Amino acid sequence: MSAIEPISRTGRAGSPGADFAGIETWIFDLDNTLYPASCNLFDQIHRRMGEFIAELLGVELDEAKRLQKIYFREHGTTLRGLMNVHNIDPTRFLDHVHRIDLAPIPPDAALGAALAALPGRKLVFTNGTVRHAENILAHLGIEGHFAGIFDIAACGYVPKPDPAGYDALVRRFAIVPARAAMIEDMAKNLAPAAALGMTTVWLRGTIDWAREGAEAAYVHHVAEALTPFLAEIAARREGRAMPIDTPEGLPHGAGLSATSSAKSP
Repeated sequence: MSAIEPISRTGRAGSPGADFAGIETWIFDLDNTLYPASCNLFDQIHRRMGEFIAELLGVELDEAKRLQKIYFREHGTTLRGLMNVHNIDPTRFLDHVHRIDLAPIPPDAALGAALAALPGRKLVFTNGTVRHAENILAHLGIEGHFAGIFDIAACGYVPKPDPAGYDALVRRFAIVPARAAMIEDMAKNLAPAAALGMTTVWLRGTIDWAREGAEAAYVHHVAEALTPFLAEIAARREGRAMPIDTPEGLPHGAGLSATSSAKSP
């Protein structure tokens, strides 16, 4: 099945790949998008969040984990909840939780090749930090393909999907939304991008809560695997076929299918 089949109910009917013909700026989420969720980096991050909360509030780790879930659900991120409820210094929290082992992420030469073949400027838009993004990109071996990183600090520590951050991103990098595409594993984070006029791609993953909003009209395309998705777009724009070898066993690089979001995610 084609990697870039349009979702007809969004009103973007036409030849496959037509939505991407004029894209000049590609905006990528970072975590669980540029590397697969199967790497389980968030297990480390969540553990460190719990430890931070336990130390901050003087509570047991189980209670800290319970509070962490509440902050995430009610405030969008654990950090925002801690800032709103406990007035913490965000840099202290972020420095702590991002001191993680990146060994579970393998270098991804196939993704690098797909990014290199894809015409246009590439940016990272993350609820993490610039340092965290730089570390991830370097570990993957793809740092040279990105023109900029827009992080949680640049958003005033207000996380996606708050529209203010998207507006600030557009201003910072002089993005023309009609010529931009955003790729994200959390479907609901695509809503503000679509509202601005961007083309959106939901990267289907294995995390249930990331599927919220996946059947909404603001999801224009659904991809099962990032590397083949990008490679096919690049190949079609150049009028050629382009098979890419991808790592075995990684959801974002092994196998390829796209679906209409009319199907259950």
